[in-house]
Amino acid sequence: MKRLIFHVDVNSAFLSWEASRRVKEGLPDLRDVPSCIGGNPQKRTGIVIAKSIPAKKYGIQTGEPVSMALQKCPHLICVPGDFRLYDRCSRAFKSICASYAPVMESFSIDEVFLDMSGTDLIYPDPYGLAVHIKDQIHRELGFTVNIGISTNKLLAKMASDFEKPDKVHTLYPSEIESKMWPLPVRDLLFLGKASEKKLLQNGIRTIGELAHADENEIQLLLGTKTGHLLYQYANGIDASPVKAEKDESKGISVETTFDEDIISYEQIFPILLSQCDIVAARMRREGKKCNCVAVSFRTLDFINKSHQCRLNNPTDVTDEIYQKVKILFQESWKGQPLRLIGVALTGLTEDEYIQFSLFEDVSRRERQKKLDETLDNIRRKYGNDKVTRASTMNVSGRIGRKARAQMEEGE
Repeated sequence: MKRLIFHVDVNSAFLSWEASRRVKEGLPDLRDVPSCIGGNPQKRTGIVIAKSIPAKKYGIQTGEPVSMALQKCPHLICVPGDFRLYDRCSRAFKSICASYAPVMESFSIDEVFLDMSGTDLIYPDPYGLAVHIKDQIHRELGFTVNIGISTNKLLAKMASDFEKPDKVHTLYPSEIESKMWPLPVRDLLFLGKASEKKLLQNGIRTIGELAHADENEIQLLLGTKTGHLLYQYANGIDASPVKAEKDESKGISVETTFDEDIISYEQIFPILLSQCDIVAARMRREGKKCNCVAVSFRTLDFINKSHQCRLNNPTDVTDEIYQKVKILFQESWKGQPLRLIGVALTGLTEDEYIQFSLFEDVSRRERQKKLDETLDNIRRKYGNDKVTRASTMNVSGRIGRKARAQMEEGE
């Protein structure tokens, strides 16, 4: 059976989700003016985690400090992040996508793969179907997506990255030569800056030049595994399956993908803390505790690694989960540049029994539980951006200003 894969990617997700909410409230559309999601404009702290197209024209870049962005564009509108909103919007657009696909894989909070193989009798026009899905998301939810169509995940994702926003693109094997090979080699999926530099130094400037190079020479240049993988990708070869979503009843997880390389603990710890806060809050809403925590990450050569541990007692306390996750990450990460980081809580239970050690600070644990409960109540009533976790401030103070700014976004 011929494979048919869609990749659905929300355009500037965090900013689009905030903009669509404001439009429904009768406020100006953030997508039409220089704006960004990130930080506190009064304090000039935080980093830009999403930007509008008008903001991009001022040279504002994702990941740069808000203070620098405001220097480039003094009238830039800065809006704090709201992860409860993002979760709702993510679930809503994925629900629409899942209604059309036999198999859906959540690749991140704002993108999914749909395996449409074998649906040609129901949907004889794949392009028309993609346009229909795109328009339904826009009509019902108020934000736009790009959809890429091909015969494998790699090419579908490459296609969705073509001209934006609100577009449908195809990249079938017969179109690789005209649509993909002329692109700069940096545009090849999962090719990092270090690999790009080596390829450019050796005269390989386009994806097509990489595809026509000698594979053995590419492996000598980039390493056996990375060289083989990128050579395959340059030729449009990818056999990875679309994996159905995991049964949520078995655990709660969150993953974050990045356009830029993540290379330091200063970047990683705030991300992990924000993720722990998100999954712990979800778990508490379900009245559960976890017996096992896990951390996962994906390197530039698309190698996935995970590390988990079982807890002495089930917990739903954010700080306890974060401390375990941080240790797990330090034990498993060897300094490779990363493009994805995730946290998962498994072994969910409603068991209330806890056996304390003589050396445990029981009073501190009770304070942390009360803090979690207070934050949950405030966020449920007023939104995610109305309160900042004190433990986040303490951790950020130990690991630098950039990390502190990222934590502000995570809250």
